[in-house]
Amino acid sequence: MTSTLSRLLDIEPLDLSLRDELQHLIDTKTKPPGSLGRLEALARQLGMIQQTTHPVVERPTMIVFAGDHGIANEGVSPYPQAVTVQMVANFLAGGAAINAFSGVAGLTLEIVDAGIATALPSSPLLVDVAIARGTRNFAHEPAMTREQAIAALEAGAARVRHHAALGTNVIGFGEMGIANTSSAACLMSRLCNVPIDECVGRGTGLDNAGLAKKRNVLAEALARHADVREPLDVLATFGGFEIAMMAGAYIEAARSRMTILVDGFIATSALLVADALASGVRDFCVFAHASNEAGHRRMLDHFGARELLALDLRLGEGTGAALAVPLLRAACAFLNEMASFESAGVADRGDDGAAGA
Repeated sequence: MTSTLSRLLDIEPLDLSLRDELQHLIDTKTKPPGSLGRLEALARQLGMIQQTTHPVVERPTMIVFAGDHGIANEGVSPYPQAVTVQMVANFLAGGAAINAFSGVAGLTLEIVDAGIATALPSSPLLVDVAIARGTRNFAHEPAMTREQAIAALEAGAARVRHHAALGTNVIGFGEMGIANTSSAACLMSRLCNVPIDECVGRGTGLDNAGLAKKRNVLAEALARHADVREPLDVLATFGGFEIAMMAGAYIEAARSRMTILVDGFIATSALLVADALASGVRDFCVFAHASNEAGHRRMLDHFGARELLALDLRLGEGTGAALAVPLLRAACAFLNEMASFESAGVADRGDDGAAGA
């Protein structure tokens, strides 16, 4: 492990010293206790992450990492690998769901070539830090070398540092890569010690025969690499370059004391890696939604997480994370702008003469 990576994995735990003060402020707003539901816990988390009783959402950013996977050669996706570069070109042209949702949410959008099989022309939205032109096929050999995995972690961290320097304090990560649900399922199976059948879903729309084939291919791959258990080696064996960069980005975002919006199945598989490498990352995470992809609910249970939204999404790209940004803004707004019972001259329920509910 490089000295740079060792520093990356050193995360200070979340400071809980403001928890009681934040809770008091939340409880004394002009509302019945707990009546804003999940927004109350969200406001408290934002305050603790930012170490202030007046949290704000500053320059929220979405980074979409894209990469190709050698496992696609096993026919585990109904789409050809060429769709990865075609969809990334769509991102760059402004035509994808994440473009639309980023505009609605006021997100700065960046697309990162982590390792697409076909190089793209330059674009103001595109950052090319490709480790290689796609991973190898982990059905037969590790997807990447340990050195490539480390390089990808560090590259993802570097993108977060770039945005931190520009003032970003809320960040989310999306992905694009044909066959990356196969990579995510294997990471989940190995890191959570869950049978592969409980991790594998239809991805981009497999039929029953395709789903059965995918399960068999991944079960055989896990058996081939049965001795691989250490988190960095698990990432190198089954991961994708975009997943590895996301993992590094999660870790650096926690080091930078950012609020991290976690998207769906693949993005959460990268968080499994980050959490296994650097404990404490999850305390900075807001789990934006529960994906409709099989296995994501089990991942959320692994983290003891409650999602903000349940919209049956399974697109990826960071779309679920983008949709959660207005809820963060709302949590900040009520904490900062709502009057307290005392300041508004409204009787609290414990005060003499308070009106009945």
